[in-house]
Amino acid sequence: MNRNIVCIGAGYIGGPTMAVIAKMNPDRKVMVVDINAERIAAWNSEDYSLPIYEPGLVDVVKEVRGRNLFFSTDIEGAVKECDIIFVGVNTPTKMFGRGAGRASDLQYWEATAREIKRFAECDKIVVEKSTLPVRTAAAMEAILNGGRGEGEEGTKGSGIQFTVLSNPEFLAEGTAIKDLLEPDRVLIGGPQTDAGAKAIQAVVDIYATWVPRERILTTNVWSAELTKLAANAFLAQRVSSINAIAGLCEATGADVDEVARVIGADGRIGPKFLKAGPGFGGSCFKKDVLNLVYLCESFGLHTAAEYWMGVIRMNQHQQERIVSRLFAAMFNTLANKKIALFGFAFKADTGDTRETPAGTVARLLAEEHVRVTITDPKALVNARRDLADLSDVTYEEDEYKAAEGADAIILMTDWRHYPTLDWNRIYDSMRKPALVFDTRNCLAAAELRKIGFRVLNVGK
Repeated sequence: MNRNIVCIGAGYIGGPTMAVIAKMNPDRKVMVVDINAERIAAWNSEDYSLPIYEPGLVDVVKEVRGRNLFFSTDIEGAVKECDIIFVGVNTPTKMFGRGAGRASDLQYWEATAREIKRFAECDKIVVEKSTLPVRTAAAMEAILNGGRGEGEEGTKGSGIQFTVLSNPEFLAEGTAIKDLLEPDRVLIGGPQTDAGAKAIQAVVDIYATWVPRERILTTNVWSAELTKLAANAFLAQRVSSINAIAGLCEATGADVDEVARVIGADGRIGPKFLKAGPGFGGSCFKKDVLNLVYLCESFGLHTAAEYWMGVIRMNQHQQERIVSRLFAAMFNTLANKKIALFGFAFKADTGDTRETPAGTVARLLAEEHVRVTITDPKALVNARRDLADLSDVTYEEDEYKAAEGADAIILMTDWRHYPTLDWNRIYDSMRKPALVFDTRNCLAAAELRKIGFRVLNVGK
């Protein structure tokens, strides 16, 4: 078995992960392949205009691209050349047929498995990197290791054995490179067989070049698949929980930041993900919780399914509540008013807008006939795509221009430079009374009030 590695899928998982693996394994050839030629061209661009924004990513790619990291659309050649194949293709929520709105859509994953089978000429280790439902590895193994008889698809590879592992990613967008270089843990799950043990060790060896061995955890493949869903569900649950408390804080006069600080001081709970805000977004939390709901329903665990569905409902309610509070604060009418959304990415330090709370808020405002202006330092291209069906939305790179003539500003993403803006200048350019709704609680509310703003916060 050779030491070459390929990842099929050049998105948020494949690109950063393989770049760091190449950096920390300079003696290995690492490839990233994708059917999307435009995306691969961006990864190969001379000016490093990469298809995703992630702090530190450009520096890593500059170091290793062309040395031992290569981007290509040649999936067949990569499968033949590499004996360790990571699969990082998209697994969105299924929006049709059985499981619609909950289950994962596995059509891209299955197509990839069949391509691997068709092109392989020797034994391969296939590593699930995408987030997948529990026991998906069994289906992948059935596709890869089945139908290898004389005259059947894959005759060329008769006798080839595929060992399927699960190596879920635990990256947070905005800190993905740091998470890869300094992971809390690396999880590798595989079959409890001799072949499985050898395959697990082969993948352990990749990470062991920089990750302390005690942080590389191994399990059976089913535990690894479920752990990824459970981890994201627990994090999402914390966000929904603190936002549920935030509403109570607003009603009673408590301060959610103070409540969270004291709750987080309990060592059994801890402070992370206890920050009230507009709710969670991104590609993982909602999709993975819905997947968990579907799994619970499939196994007859309906009370558990309802519990996890409550996490999603609370998250949706938080965005509706933001617009409801704004409506009440602006004299019960928003029609024909200009409202500027500061930030559209689902979190700072990323251009990703998948499931962003700002998208929901923008659509709710549009229903009220609001003139919406959106500004964001990294996400305007995606915002235009996401809201292409809305007519009365404008996009502005300059925050000061976005605020001109606005009745209100809703701060949706906690970009670090927003608190440093000249808020006196912004106030002077707005219609009065000027309102700021800081859904991230990151601005100095007292200072804004001194300037003349009316200020709303979450949980205060």
